[in-house]
Amino acid sequence: MSRYTGPSWRVSRRLGVSLSGTGKELSRRPYAPGDHGQGRRQKLSEYGLQLKEKQKLRYTYGLTERQFSNLFVRAGKIREGKHGVNFMILLERRLDNIVYRLGLATTRRQARQLVNHGHITVDGKRVDIPSYEVEVGQVVSVREKSKDLQIIKDAVEAVVGRPQYVNFDADKLEGSLVRLPQREELDADIDESLIVEYYNKLG
Repeated sequence: MSRYTGPSWRVSRRLGVSLSGTGKELSRRPYAPGDHGQGRRQKLSEYGLQLKEKQKLRYTYGLTERQFSNLFVRAGKIREGKHGVNFMILLERRLDNIVYRLGLATTRRQARQLVNHGHITVDGKRVDIPSYEVEVGQVVSVREKSKDLQIIKDAVEAVVGRPQYVNFDADKLEGSLVRLPQREELDADIDESLIVEYYNKLG
């Protein structure tokens, strides 16, 4: 299954979550898209709730279904901690997400493009794989040739705050994952237990 590249605002409104991280999608029209979106009061089944939660998280990080399910399987092989929490931590460690968390991009989609186009290095080496798993202590930075990109300057200037599990040097345009995030530092709108139940039912 290919990555969704359609109108993200429609998906945000359908799932009730801001995929851009700005909240603009929901502030204008906080109801599902379509002619009947405003009056729709459909009660979801247990499976429907689980599927919706899975889609919310998948679209938030911009993964294909295969990438998402493969990472879920990997998270299940980690012996310490809870499966759902470990899964969310693995998602956070993706290079495109770390670029976003450092404030080098205003959205994860934009961060993924920066990585794909070779603007990002890890420990001084160019990495163009968005799914690259960043280790604690690795230095993520902007390539020397790319430091004058206006899109990056604008993103850094627009940052309001950064998570405590990353640090960032605005002068060098580089930062790192200083520790693994705690569950309470991750998206509170996601109930990862529903996602675990969803995949457990698939067997």
